[in-house]
Amino acid sequence: MNKKQKVFDGIKRQLIVSCQALPEEPLHSPFIMGKMAYAAMLGGAKGIRANSIEDIREIKRMVELPIIGIIKKTCEGSDVVITPTAHEIELLYQEGVDIIALDATKRIRPDGTTISECFPKIRETFKDQIFMADCSTYEEAKVAYELGFDCLGTTLSGYTEYTNDKKLPDTELIKRLVQSFPIPVIAEGGIWTPDELKRVFDLGVHTAVIGTAITRPMEITKRFVQAIQ
Repeated sequence: MNKKQKVFDGIKRQLIVSCQALPEEPLHSPFIMGKMAYAAMLGGAKGIRANSIEDIREIKRMVELPIIGIIKKTCEGSDVVITPTAHEIELLYQEGVDIIALDATKRIRPDGTTISECFPKIRETFKDQIFMADCSTYEEAKVAYELGFDCLGTTLSGYTEYTNDKKLPDTELIKRLVQSFPIPVIAEGGIWTPDELKRVFDLGVHTAVIGTAITRPMEITKRFVQAIQ
């Protein structure tokens, strides 16, 4: 069994937990994210999505689970934040993350290219790396599939200016991707309840990622506070 098959078999029909905290959030710390990942593993998660080399190293020290690695970086003149350039990909590759996720939307990247222009070189350079396409529309996922991405995520539906009216989780998009493409579809974005998670699995996704609803207590608290205001 090759590496890619082993990774995808290990997360099939399982839960991936996203352990991330931005610099302005109280839990921003590799130590805390490592503990968060360990707690997720004890709870039954079979994979972790993590941001930054520092967090990933600590998480790898705490758990032996496949990692979807990203580096979030804000670049002037571009709305692409998730693993925006080849430099971040190189860092994640050298760190040895199982899956590298990057923004695969149609938006212009920091170097002025589109995903269609830059990914062929990335694919050629990192032949043995598993790449996940973070998409916001069906059309973007179709392009990503044709470019040679290994799996498709609905991560950015609702987070691009042309999809910010989408109700999440975007079950319509998830269903279309599952029906259209023979590679793993990863449901991600706006899954808040066990019922919603079951619903996306019933659509036939390979796996699903939950982040905020599990690992961001500030945002969870806000939802409860809003309910009583």
